[in-house]
Amino acid sequence: MPNSPATSAPNPLNVRLARQIEFIVETDRLKEIFRQTLNTRSRRAENDAEHSWALCLLVITLAEHANFPQLDLLRVLKMVIVHDLVEIDAGDTFAYDTKNMADQHARESVAADRIFGLLPADQPAEMRALWDEFEARATPEAKFAAAVDRFHPMLLNCRTEGAAWRKHGVTSDRVLARNAHIAEGSAALWTYAQHMVAAAVEAGHLAK
Repeated sequence: MPNSPATSAPNPLNVRLARQIEFIVETDRLKEIFRQTLNTRSRRAENDAEHSWALCLLVITLAEHANFPQLDLLRVLKMVIVHDLVEIDAGDTFAYDTKNMADQHARESVAADRIFGLLPADQPAEMRALWDEFEARATPEAKFAAAVDRFHPMLLNCRTEGAAWRKHGVTSDRVLARNAHIAEGSAALWTYAQHMVAAAVEAGHLAK
């Protein structure tokens, strides 16, 4: 007996769920995007998914050190989870690679359109708004998210004898200049970061 129109019509919920699942599968590729920083124990290259997880843990653990007493922590967490997804297409751009930094935002913007566009029609706008907010660093939440994003690789470099810094010939003045905006999100983290840099220079792990 042929299906009636009511039973043969596609289920909107299933179509929506299918698109969301495809987005999740696509974003699993973040595990294959490797960064210049090394993990502290194995000393293998950290991947973007590990970095995103670490940022969430930093946000939860260090929120009391933000410059802003009443952060929307859920929004901060959403930003740190979403902002590196664009690197699935654009790749990781090393913080001190001035050549590739020049068009980084343009490449990542195109990637954001494609990757977030995999979602059902009502969801890409929120994802893109989170990504744009992080990039602009204008809100308290974005400033704190950006602060932990910059603090984390500095911490890994300091705990791996400056591996990525030494590999690329990065000097302490460049590290401090590149990461100074940590202070916009957390003065306490920036003070700590400056002490880490000074200790790395003294230990010979970072050129002055």
